[in-house]
Amino acid sequence: MELSREGERGPLWVVALRQEAGRGRRGSAWTSLPGNLSASLLWPVSDVDPEQVPSLGFVAGVALISALKRMIGLRHLEAAGMTPQDGIEDRTSDRASPFRLKWPNDVLASGAKLAGLLLEAETHPGGRRSAVIGFGVNVAASPQDLPYPATSLSQIKHEPRAEDLFDHLSDEIVVAARRWKRGRGFSSIRELWLDDAAGIGAPVSVRTGGEIVQGIFETIDEAGRLVVRSDDGTRRTVTAGEVHLGSAATAA
Repeated sequence: MELSREGERGPLWVVALRQEAGRGRRGSAWTSLPGNLSASLLWPVSDVDPEQVPSLGFVAGVALISALKRMIGLRHLEAAGMTPQDGIEDRTSDRASPFRLKWPNDVLASGAKLAGLLLEAETHPGGRRSAVIGFGVNVAASPQDLPYPATSLSQIKHEPRAEDLFDHLSDEIVVAARRWKRGRGFSSIRELWLDDAAGIGAPVSVRTGGEIVQGIFETIDEAGRLVVRSDDGTRRTVTAGEVHLGSAATAA
């Protein structure tokens, strides 16, 4: 974002071998471990409806999970002595994929947190607007002593390099952005996101402000908000909050 304030318009990737002053949601501190992927993408949004800018977070999630699937698919093909045809997206790993998207901005692997995404936007003097999407992926190792389960690609028996994952991610974000169409194609992104969503049809608990919203995770709406159906059939939409799924939701 500092580069954007100085006039850089992007798109531009900034990638760190080690991140020591990162920030998570609600300003929480974050330090990445060696061998993990820490990358931020500066994206110009001056020509995007301001109400659609937050949907870039879903674009990022779809791109990251596609990159993870593609990387594992390529590993399977290589083990079989084959290579994918140019221009054809490999889907060999979809059925057995351990990866799921957790609303609003996490990627899970076998139920544990594998990656986090953070979207920030800013309006600069003159009205130019830009967004930064931060990606933090546990490739080689996962942090310890967290209040939730975490894992890494290495821990689930996949041994890629962060550089390899970034290669796939930089390709997939272009594909997803084309679908997004500067916000006009969010419905397409929404469908892809829901295909890999964690917890659809299961109990969910969301702490938002001083309130806890509980019920069944029904879907996300056209604005990307979480839709929760309560026991009496009424529906609530949630814009942001701390989410617990499944058995963790009933204990929250």
